[in-house]
Amino acid sequence: MGRPQASSHLQIDNHQVIVTRWDFPPGAETGWHRHEHDYVIVPTIDGKMLLETPEGNREVMLEAGVCYNRVEGTEHNVINIGETAFSFVEVELK
Repeated sequence: MGRPQASSHLQIDNHQVIVTRWDFPPGAETGWHRHEHDYVIVPTIDGKMLLETPEGNREVMLEAGVCYNRVEGTEHNVINIGETAFSFVEVELK
């Protein structure tokens, strides 16, 4: 049986940025994807996620308000492995 799908809500898409809120119920995933832009993640709720990557898997703890960034070309699947829902805002830089 597959995992539930995380939901995404596009908030801004203009000539500078794409801003998307992602919500992850327990067990939800994004599915494998490749980022077409550099981006910043802004967690809005603490959470525990598993990042499946071509280089191997790793667990990451999200802390509300503690941001991180990644570069164009990043490939992964993001999975909520915690017992509660979490969310973050993704800001892609065009």
